[in-house]
Amino acid sequence: MNGLNDLSGLRVFERVVSLGSLTAAAHELGISLAATSKRLANLEKRTGLQLIHRSTRRLSVTSEGATLYQHAQRILQQVSQAEEALLNQQQQLSGSLRITSPNSFGQRVLLPLIGEFTRQYPQIKLQLLLNDQVCDLISDNIDVAIRYGELPDSSLIARRLLPNNRIICAAPAYLQQFGQPNSLAELAQHRCIVIGQHPETEWRFNQAQVHINGHFLCNDGEAGHQLALQGVGIVMKSFRDVATDIQAGRLVQVLPDIACANAPINLVYLRHQDLVPRVKVLVEFLLQATQKMVS
Repeated sequence: MNGLNDLSGLRVFERVVSLGSLTAAAHELGISLAATSKRLANLEKRTGLQLIHRSTRRLSVTSEGATLYQHAQRILQQVSQAEEALLNQQQQLSGSLRITSPNSFGQRVLLPLIGEFTRQYPQIKLQLLLNDQVCDLISDNIDVAIRYGELPDSSLIARRLLPNNRIICAAPAYLQQFGQPNSLAELAQHRCIVIGQHPETEWRFNQAQVHINGHFLCNDGEAGHQLALQGVGIVMKSFRDVATDIQAGRLVQVLPDIACANAPINLVYLRHQDLVPRVKVLVEFLLQATQKMVS
């Protein structure tokens, strides 16, 4: 007997018995009378039992049908409870999210937004990893990552959060001691602060790129910022990170007529995560919140 695997047939049977009419059951279920009759007949065929006596005037339930009706009510109630529990979980958006972000962006932009997000979705538990290292989303179990620049990896979905205009800058004390570079060739000879894993890197500008052999190396953008404020060297930073220091005169833009290549800030996640409700609401929240910053 495999008729009990027929959930739609059980639902039709339960409604027909409860309402005492195929027509009433068809109307409530939103299907045709023919479809109702067919599903009931299929259930009887699959169970090998006659469940309902049908005549032109009335329906009567067989003893086998009465037994099945009691179980069908309980089965369908449990299915309904399971569906409701899943719906409530989606509506409440519970669960955990791991987010990684470069330190400077996390401190200056992401943290205030996360506070508002947790107030709107208190059932979601957040773990925020501020780290200038590029994490592997799969091995590090990351749900959402903030990354700079273009992303060639097609296994990720990338959503543009913000433009990212960068400048090179240094403290007045550094420029007084070592002088102001007047060209990209001179820049390459200066004491540069490189943010990353390797002292040798390329600083990209709209018209060219310059090979930099960093005099100072650090793996944290905020640390590079602080080193520049101390007069240690020249650094490339997002204008958003250093704007206040530029306005206050603590830092000075170097080669202001030569534009650095833009490295837009992206929100990235694995393709299958697009189906996870708590990931979707975080993505949409951050996109809307950052859009207000540039509008």
